[in-house]
Amino acid sequence: MEEVKILPESERNWAMLCHLSAFAGYFFPFGGIIGPLICWLSKKDESSWVNVNGKASLNFQISILLYMILAAPLCIIIIGIPIVAFLAVLEIVCIIIASVKASKGERYKYPLTIPFIQ
Repeated sequence: MEEVKILPESERNWAMLCHLSAFAGYFFPFGGIIGPLICWLSKKDESSWVNVNGKASLNFQISILLYMILAAPLCIIIIGIPIVAFLAVLEIVCIIIASVKASKGERYKYPLTIPFIQ
């Protein structure tokens, strides 16, 4: 079992918002990256917990965007369609899990993430 950190509620809420703001990508172009970026940049210096979660969310969103771009041309030969569908479901599920864990003060490691931001 992973150790739960005792963190102020505001830090846990901001960390959760870093993950949930990725859903902005369903409403605005590049919102999945811009949302977490704004949350992360606004609080990264005030809280190491928000810094860690913001980086994780951003890295995952950038990775998913890259995978979607690579899978899009494969849709012409049909194989890309299930790949894109899998990536979309994976993104939604992982964002929800990461948000819940961040609100509890637990760490979550996104799958298939390329560590662009260290």
